[in-house]
Amino acid sequence: MKHVLFLLGHLTDLDIEWMINNGEKTELKLGDRLINKGEEIENLYIVLSGRFSIIDGESHNNIAFINSGEIVGEMSFLESRPPSVSVVATELSTVFCISKQLMTKRLNNNLEFKANFYYAISLFLSNRLRQTTTQLGYGSSDEVDVLDENVLDGVSQAGSRFGQILQKFSEV
Repeated sequence: MKHVLFLLGHLTDLDIEWMINNGEKTELKLGDRLINKGEEIENLYIVLSGRFSIIDGESHNNIAFINSGEIVGEMSFLESRPPSVSVVATELSTVFCISKQLMTKRLNNNLEFKANFYYAISLFLSNRLRQTTTQLGYGSSDEVDVLDENVLDGVSQAGSRFGQILQKFSEV
């Protein structure tokens, strides 16, 4: 859940409203693929409910799991490269998806949104790298769950914003 807080905690209320109004809810069944290794993706995703497995495309080995509140597709969004792994639903799951094309247009037309979005993504990716480093046996496991003061400032507001997204799409 913490990962979506990086994003939602650094955007403005207007940005969140724009995302809610321009995104959509997608439901996936057990075994459905959200992302296929090597295939371009058209959306940025936030997992609203359920669970996904990140798998290696060739051996189908499970690398990690993704749960509610996680962001998916951000690396391909940033690099404009196809994903290096596949993401498969391991249970009935719901995602919020927003078009990469719409996001790019908003980023190009709104410098405040652009700065906030990229700052939030960089915090999210930094945290993920710390977790990975710790899992590989380097670093301290005590540091993994420590949040930077810059993140803490927006955590309660981010939680409320995630609630807004959940509420909006529970009505659909």
